[in-house]
Amino acid sequence: MVSRPGPTTRARIRELNGRTARERRDNLATEEPLEIRLVGLGGARKTVAITMRTPGHDFELAAGFLHGEGLAGPGEIASIAYCTDEDLPPEERYNTVTVRLRGPIPDLPALERHFVTSSACGVCGSASLDRLHERCAPLPPGGPPIDPEVLYGLPDALRAGQGVFGKTGGLHAAGLFTADGALLAVREDVGRHNAVDKLVGWSAMNDRLPLAGHVLMVSGRAGYEIMQKALAAGVPVVCAVSAPSSLAVDLAMEFGLTLVGFLRGERCNVYAGHERILME
Repeated sequence: MVSRPGPTTRARIRELNGRTARERRDNLATEEPLEIRLVGLGGARKTVAITMRTPGHDFELAAGFLHGEGLAGPGEIASIAYCTDEDLPPEERYNTVTVRLRGPIPDLPALERHFVTSSACGVCGSASLDRLHERCAPLPPGGPPIDPEVLYGLPDALRAGQGVFGKTGGLHAAGLFTADGALLAVREDVGRHNAVDKLVGWSAMNDRLPLAGHVLMVSGRAGYEIMQKALAAGVPVVCAVSAPSSLAVDLAMEFGLTLVGFLRGERCNVYAGHERILME
């Protein structure tokens, strides 16, 4: 019986403190590959992604990835399960997820090659802003109004929800909040994009999409892929502890998102959509 991988792995280390050394055990963030396979009506199969991830919430990760890339929305998914194909070695079966669609596998340009993702870079060859317009409309102006004091409280609330980070110190996190700062869900992963996919997948599987009136908070920087996933999920406000990239700012401005970076203590930079931040 092969055990299912967990989010942490125990390791023996030598800890140095000045000129003193001691042997002890430490918790590491688990990193293993996950293959996402589509099965369409009629039995056609296609591998659409291979990502390095932290095991846990794998079905949410698959659903969130497919939604963010415009491959399958919640109503188009019949089932998600770990693969039990006999051709897979037992140790790989919890590292392969099969998503069965209600219809055929979509004939999209994105499927002309496999998506290969990693914990570091997200989806390689992501669509340009022009391509993004083909499947995502700009968000409507207005709401939700966000008080700056709500923004200032988000990093601590996110950190408090990071259970695995507390054990390992080695994971990114994404948190979904209401406009008044109530935390709805936190997901962790070695990949910042995977953490967002898990959160979007949780929302999709709980019939919460689109996420109008919500705030997405990420523990690292805000790059293009994170903004693309937020836009696809309908999130109007994205906050990051660290810096955004130039393309992330361009996307936010062009599609009507509010983008906040360097959110630490009672300071932050608003790069786009400042009209949603209440300053009176």
